[in-house]
Amino acid sequence: MIVQKYGGTSVADTGRIKSVAERVAARVREGDMVIVVVSAMAGETDKFVRFAHEITDTPDEREMDLLLSSGERITSALMAMAIQDLGLKSMSFTGRQVGIITDSAHTKAMIEHIEAGRLKAALNEGKVPVVAGFQGIDEFSDVTTLGRGGSDTTAVAIAAALNADLCEIYTDVEGVFTADPRIVPDARKMDRISYDEMLEMASLGAKVLHGRSVEFAKKYNVPLVVRSSFNTSPGTLVTREDEDMEKTVITGVTHDKNQARITIMRVPDRPGIAATIFNAIAAANINVDMIVQNISSDDRATDISFTVSKAEAKKAFEITQKVSDELGTKGVNMNTDVAKVSIVGVGMQSHFGVAATMFETLSNAGINIMMISTSEIKISCVIDVKHAEEAVRRLHDVFQLAKQ
Repeated sequence: MIVQKYGGTSVADTGRIKSVAERVAARVREGDMVIVVVSAMAGETDKFVRFAHEITDTPDEREMDLLLSSGERITSALMAMAIQDLGLKSMSFTGRQVGIITDSAHTKAMIEHIEAGRLKAALNEGKVPVVAGFQGIDEFSDVTTLGRGGSDTTAVAIAAALNADLCEIYTDVEGVFTADPRIVPDARKMDRISYDEMLEMASLGAKVLHGRSVEFAKKYNVPLVVRSSFNTSPGTLVTREDEDMEKTVITGVTHDKNQARITIMRVPDRPGIAATIFNAIAAANINVDMIVQNISSDDRATDISFTVSKAEAKKAFEITQKVSDELGTKGVNMNTDVAKVSIVGVGMQSHFGVAATMFETLSNAGINIMMISTSEIKISCVIDVKHAEEAVRRLHDVFQLAKQ
């Protein structure tokens, strides 16, 4: 049993949809049971977002979910038709029809469970199910979406629910690279990468996989392969860590230009202040990434900086301003001209001097570091966005990622 997910570029037009249908049909004729998950055709989601903002500057999130979910539904119906035209039985399903139950956090819902009864029935009837990715329903039967890239999560969640043997994510690249090959020409495609490393890279800006899909894959031990729908390359296997992976100090370099830094100045330094600020942001379902607090010399006030995605920056800034006024701070400022550059590798846990090498490399390039965040297997720095690509190239070079 194989779950195959096809991204927007893989189903960009009816010609591409027919090509994917032929690929699916070939696997079925080899004896595999295949469940297909599809994204909206390339550009469709952006078009719907544009339509919404032509209507209003502040579109309602519930209505956005209903609007944006339509792209995947169109693709799933067309894909089922294309598979049927090749002589196979096929049937399209929406998230609701599959039984993907989520919470009610519109535009970024989390999957709670999948009922999957209709999927199993379709498979038992010899049909190829084609599922509209990116969507589900909440307890009120309202349509929800899983956030941009959420079709990856749909696919892995279905693979987990059905105990599938493999989940293949088809996209427009041949696998997972040591850096974005559009920025680093000698970036190397990896044969395999650990769940933890892929999770960090996805969350830090590598767009090849949705971070939550990797969480699902790790939790339920779903074998995950990233492949190109434009050729027959074997792709990159995302799997459990082994001893050979630890021999490599750094696995990859990522960058994320979709960042904004918000700073609250002269915050009263007393217990509960940080909780007040970040509880207000969390209540709006906004994800905060990096946080830095600087204690002032008189120990009575502090500056707090944190990062959020650019898409949520305006909303986060307005909430922060309101809380700041209530706390009596010296004000709030926001900088959207920042980027996050990160290095990732399980080998960091057993090798020394990695952070020093990263910081020295950026310093030698005249790149100032605004914020730093670390974990056992990653180091992230917030820098000026104009230096992001140069930083990626220099770090890729200094850690010799093209030669491993």
